[in-house]
Amino acid sequence: MHYNNNNRRRLMLLVDLGFLLGFLVLIGFLPNGAIASIHEYPNGAFAPRSNSFFFHGGSEGLYAAEVTNSSDRNSFIRFESVTFKRTKESAAIHHDMQQNTGLVEAIILEIKDRDKIGGAYFNSDLICCTKELHESQKCKVGEVIIRPNPDSRDWPKRIQTFFDGTNEEASMVPQTVYINRTGMYYLYFMFCDPQLSGLVIKGRSVWHNPQGYLPGKMAPLMTFFGTMSLAYLILGLFWFLQFLRFWKDILQLHYHITAVIALGMCEMAFWYFEYANFNSTGTRPMGITLWAVSFTAVKKTVSRLLLLVVSMGFGVVRPTLGGISSRVAILGFAYFCASEALELVEHLGNINDFSGKVRLVLVLPVAVLDATFIVWIFSSLSRTLEKLQVRRSMAKLELYRKFTNSLAISVLISVAWIGYELYFNATDPLSELWQRAWIIPAFWNLLSFALLCVICLFWAPSRNHTRYAYQEETGDELDEEGVALTGTGDVGILERKVGLGTDEEDKLA
Repeated sequence: MHYNNNNRRRLMLLVDLGFLLGFLVLIGFLPNGAIASIHEYPNGAFAPRSNSFFFHGGSEGLYAAEVTNSSDRNSFIRFESVTFKRTKESAAIHHDMQQNTGLVEAIILEIKDRDKIGGAYFNSDLICCTKELHESQKCKVGEVIIRPNPDSRDWPKRIQTFFDGTNEEASMVPQTVYINRTGMYYLYFMFCDPQLSGLVIKGRSVWHNPQGYLPGKMAPLMTFFGTMSLAYLILGLFWFLQFLRFWKDILQLHYHITAVIALGMCEMAFWYFEYANFNSTGTRPMGITLWAVSFTAVKKTVSRLLLLVVSMGFGVVRPTLGGISSRVAILGFAYFCASEALELVEHLGNINDFSGKVRLVLVLPVAVLDATFIVWIFSSLSRTLEKLQVRRSMAKLELYRKFTNSLAISVLISVAWIGYELYFNATDPLSELWQRAWIIPAFWNLLSFALLCVICLFWAPSRNHTRYAYQEETGDELDEEGVALTGTGDVGILERKVGLGTDEEDKLA
């Protein structure tokens, strides 16, 4: 009785951890915004700030250009077909023969130089130079105040575009700004003249790293996906060899595990090729991206369903899911739809296509469904362990204890990582730590792979694995002998025999 109470308390603690992880997932899934190497400006509007108006043209981590004769190794920001359009009322104020009747500036700065924009260095909150500041400081009226970097007098970079006469449009001269210092770079389009209120911008800017078009945050992920593809291939080879060795003892659960391994292998391979194509062309290949996104959504869904049915004791405690099959299917279908929608927005949408509110609407269903899976998995594990304890099925009980402990460890690690992720995002709002940001999404792929390896280890095909399959209970049935699986799928015999009085030990093949 004392053991049962301790066991029940431990299981309830795991369920509570499931609730906690579900809550943290809800917070941790808040969107960080998409990133892309080509930033489109479809009639972008300017927002007021202090005595200026600005439009955020993009921000990316860029590595310094490599010293080489190849132009492909350059790091740059290129402006293409950028046009500013002011209102008719704003243009009508001026005369046809007037020059410089409006000024728009493109400001490129490394995030470390943000204090050099505006009048902060002479104790002013203003961003644009006024007559008073012009008389006392070195700045021009109507321009953004910029204090040059003493280590590089050309930075922050300022590119000016003027309106002439009563023209409603002004085109920015196509040009390329080369990057010679590694850092997180921000691009802003700004103007100071209130008469230009209502101005919109059209065009695009192209950002390029020495190794290709992949943004600095994304570049390490291409190597990561390639490595993970190899890892899934090795795991699949191990699983296939076990299948061939013990094909006569295969359980239905083994086919579900095989499907998850195959999906993971395809998912990682598609993402690698998608990133490689993106890196070489600067645009995402629609076909490959759609396949990668779909495989990700399917694999996430099937992986969660696998954990759920294993926790329910499918094929071990119960031969079928019975009446709850429909609920499991509905949850899986809902999760697939929500996950597919979110992945499509994150990976197919342009950086400026969707606002944070739109992404939040798509993130919430995924987070809620994830929390539902977590709570249901731990609740099912609790009931499965109690059934095995009552039936004194020691072999299966030992197996599920190990699985429960592994899952509990993964939950604790997930909680700790989500806490770190929240701390990382809270303390780095301007992405100054962009070179380490790729680790955040990579961790969840590693954790998913680790859990799959644990399931493959515990449920690997073996000659004695039928001892873990569901068996009809009879009144005179002997209790199972306590056994434990090793990493190779062999069965080890525990010294303690649990039975109904027989002294003869079962002999394992």
